[in-house]
Amino acid sequence: MNTPAIPTNDPELAPPPTGWIAHESCALPGPAATAALAQVVAELLRPGDSVLLQGQLGAGKSHFARAVIRALLGPDGQNTDIPSPSFTLVQSYDTPLAEVWHADLYRLSDPYEVIELGLDLAMEQAICLIEWPDRIAPDWPATAACLRLETPPQTPEMRIATLIALPGCELARRLAPAMVRP
Repeated sequence: MNTPAIPTNDPELAPPPTGWIAHESCALPGPAATAALAQVVAELLRPGDSVLLQGQLGAGKSHFARAVIRALLGPDGQNTDIPSPSFTLVQSYDTPLAEVWHADLYRLSDPYEVIELGLDLAMEQAICLIEWPDRIAPDWPATAACLRLETPPQTPEMRIATLIALPGCELARRLAPAMVRP
């Protein structure tokens, strides 16, 4: 298993909680590659899975989440409008597999607002895609996996995706093969 170092030099990204490690990392040369990774990840998700999407503004968190949601919606989902949850905080979708919650925690002022939103309960039974998990750090759910998207300075279209989770995390074990890109 490739366990790259977890970059923590970005002052705006919270470091992962203690004990979390990088399981895999891959380069995504552009938005199409990010969407392709999301499609593969969607096929591996199950009810009760939470994917934390971490990265700067414009890193591709929403693009990734929308591609996952469209894949989970099935053939009819390709033309579905997937609005950003930036203002509503949460958007939910009924898919053939499970309810999907897409959350954007950027505007949270207190980590306990997750409970008020019902996100803590959704993480137990729905598929949750959570942007800006930094707002609840270091209290990331132990069963979740984090996908960190970073933009290398010299290649603004490229993203480096790093899968971060606790050792032995079942979700990370399922998602790691998706990170091995041809």
